Amino acid sequence: MSGLFADESVQAKASLGKDIPHDSAYGHVTGESLYIDDIPFAKNELIVGFLGSPYAHAILNDIDLTEARNIPGVIGLYTHADLGGHNLFGPIIQDEVLLVEHTATFINQPIVVIAAETRKALREAQQKIHLDMTPLSPVFGIDEAIANCLFIGDTRTIQRGDLKSGFAEADFELEGVFCNGGQEHFYLESQSAIAYPDEFGSLLVLSSTQHPSEVQAVIAEVLGLRFNQVVVQTKRMGGAFGGKESQATHFAVMASLAALKTHRPCRIKLTVDEDMVTTGKRHPFQSHYKIGFTKAGKITALSVALYSNGGAANDLSTAVMGRAMSHVDNAYYIPHIKIEGTVCKTNLPPNTAFRGFGGPQGMACIESILQDVALFLKKDAYDIRKLNCYGIGERNITPYGQLVENNKLPELFETLAETSCYKERLAEVEHFNRESRTHLKGLALTPIKFGISFNTQFLNQANALIHIYLDGTVQVSTGATEMGQGVNTKLQQLVADELYLPVSHVRVMTTSTEKNHNTSATAASSSSDLNGKACVVACESLRTRLIEFAAEHFGVDTKSVIWNYDGFHPKNKPAGLIGFVEMVRLAYLGRVSLGEHGFYKTPGVHFDWATGTGSPFLYFTTGCAVSEVLIDRWTGAMKVLQSDILMDIGRSMNPGIDRGQIVGAFIQGMGWVTNEELRYDANGHLLTHSPTTYKIPNIQDLPESFQVDWIDNPDNTVNIRGSKAVGEPPFMLALSIWAAAKHALSFVNDSVTPTLDLPATGEELLKRITELSSPIGG
Repeated sequence: MSGLFADESVQAKASLGKDIPHDSAYGHVTGESLYIDDIPFAKNELIVGFLGSPYAHAILNDIDLTEARNIPGVIGLYTHADLGGHNLFGPIIQDEVLLVEHTATFINQPIVVIAAETRKALREAQQKIHLDMTPLSPVFGIDEAIANCLFIGDTRTIQRGDLKSGFAEADFELEGVFCNGGQEHFYLESQSAIAYPDEFGSLLVLSSTQHPSEVQAVIAEVLGLRFNQVVVQTKRMGGAFGGKESQATHFAVMASLAALKTHRPCRIKLTVDEDMVTTGKRHPFQSHYKIGFTKAGKITALSVALYSNGGAANDLSTAVMGRAMSHVDNAYYIPHIKIEGTVCKTNLPPNTAFRGFGGPQGMACIESILQDVALFLKKDAYDIRKLNCYGIGERNITPYGQLVENNKLPELFETLAETSCYKERLAEVEHFNRESRTHLKGLALTPIKFGISFNTQFLNQANALIHIYLDGTVQVSTGATEMGQGVNTKLQQLVADELYLPVSHVRVMTTSTEKNHNTSATAASSSSDLNGKACVVACESLRTRLIEFAAEHFGVDTKSVIWNYDGFHPKNKPAGLIGFVEMVRLAYLGRVSLGEHGFYKTPGVHFDWATGTGSPFLYFTTGCAVSEVLIDRWTGAMKVLQSDILMDIGRSMNPGIDRGQIVGAFIQGMGWVTNEELRYDANGHLLTHSPTTYKIPNIQDLPESFQVDWIDNPDNTVNIRGSKAVGEPPFMLALSIWAAAKHALSFVNDSVTPTLDLPATGEELLKRITELSSPIGG
């Protein structure tokens, strides 16, 4: 509503733009916050688990359940033959089975679901089930998949201009292959669900999921139920980061299968080891590129072929590839460009959504390339990046044809370079590297331009249900799920301000498919945008309705009704004030509806893969980060000395929550580009499957100096309350750390452009230092 807070006294009472505490903060500190496994066990509840394939690729010949059935406490053993619907599903392509029928395609792929009265009986049953399997030759890597023509979906293309003429304009060309690894989600709450059998074959399922509607649909389809027989609820998650967007469905279905068969409540909760071994990760990528550029460093042409490791089934891989392709340009205008994307099929667990959803892999590719261009030309990489940055009024069209509107990238570049003293520090780094024989320093400033919306048009919709009660309090229900990111708090603030209420009078309810139908996943950094706007739409209807009733009550027209935090009164008659609670009660007695459903669809977003063109994003969140690193020449150990972040997040709805999201995303991104490395043995067993073998950042890894800020952008008007999404974009700013490491390597041998894969682990850095230090420079 335009002008909603024009009155200064009203604005002072508004909550938007203020540091309202996270709605679960008190509960987290006191331990009152309930997660799935905190819910007390029902009297007759069963524990559910599964037995998975010991092979990455094998034919399943026979399953012998005889011994397992005789174990005391084992109540049910179920295979694909026990499913009441069909054993095939997938969020995009239905190519994944819940339980192996003929051929296992990754290690620990579920074969038998077990329902038992104790965990001891469950573990014993896993040991006593005998599988007769014939191993087949597995494929694990991208190169193997390419060689064997193992792909998921078709190769897709985004193209602009003419590569031949673009390369003809170039003074120089570089080509190569850039590789980046995957990443484990490492959420604190592992995959979990509880299924309660209801009457007439129905189910109530509590699931730790980002997408209750998908869980509802898959349970119904796999078990042969109607959608309206399944209610899925999600109160909160102990983290997700994309790992519970589609992969929470498998375990909710397992619990539901056992609940339907036994008519008893059934609970599943994976151990951290089981979760890490069984579920998909961030997609590893391999990027084959050729770039043309001038002596000044301006890009004239770029050809990139992206290959991702999708694992054994599609899951969300084709969509992840699509976003990677639309972010290869990152913050740079490239006149002649061709981007191809192919998903490889391997015998790893199906890889899935992860914060950034392909954006990090696409951006890492171009940032590596630009770092190489700068080193080749003996120029500062900051100058190369700024030279190729998207412009204002010109050079501002993406390769897929979308206009980069309200572009603050040039301002962000210049402002951060100045406030971080980039040029002065660069000179200090160069001096240090000339003098030190034991350590190297590196410095890099990298930008991000991240599109906000789902790439798939129909997902850009949301609905909200709002109830006003007779004591003046409000309940809000949406399809958004709270995983710690603070979406509930922002929705609470929006509704409170729309209805002129204290935040404490608004409660955001457990997400339930019973109240909000056919919802999209809480993903793509769009949940506050989509669900917040749906809430506002519902509130606008309620406001109109209450103002019309108040006008009738006061005997004036609607334009003469004043409604603010004090209540309602006719214009120029403040003495006739009626408080909100009293007006609500009068409206109820007058048979005025005090509940409303709101629906919102993002306007103007569209994309056509047939042409590789469109405007898939409502807007872009942009930012820059500059990072300085110190590397031990003899061990490869790296320390981040300083990181400075500057972003355009529009008008922050909650600065405290947004700052937390920026810091959290950046540190998680730092893990991806430095120490988080997935290691497998020759047979496909994940070796890094616990906190003892997989290294995420800890408090000692944080930059010694860490500054986070954002610019004021009053020109951002396309999104709700002028805000911009912050959930995913800051993740990619951690590429500044990786680029700084590559910059540091350039001082080992200035005659060779260093190669550096991602993540830049200590081992990777030491390997590259050793290569560059050899007589022939590697």
